Amino acid sequence: MTRETATDGTGNRTPDEMSLDELREEIETIDREIVELIAQRTYVADTIAQVKAEQDLPTTDESQEQQVMDRAGENAEQFDVDANLVKAIFRLLIELNKVEQRNTR
Repeated sequence: MTRETATDGTGNRTPDEMSLDELREEIETIDREIVELIAQRTYVADTIAQVKAEQDLPTTDESQEQQVMDRAGENAEQFDVDANLVKAIFRLLIELNKVEQRNTR
């Protein structure tokens, strides 16, 4: 996976033009963004769990899980990332959400 420009403050330099410290700062920023997105996803999943509980729906929806996994694979291919890795991450997120849903019922 490549990024055409790095968010080093100027937005004009490619990763090849950045120092090791600047590249590490870029990774730190990306890591923070990933955690923020996981937090957002978890919030929405918790809201879904509340709706399921209110409507007396089962915790597991295999059809929906398969759709998520299919999208994860498609997105991985779009961004030239290992689809198995991305699917493994999403499987972990799904399983953690299901455990949380079961614990709150």
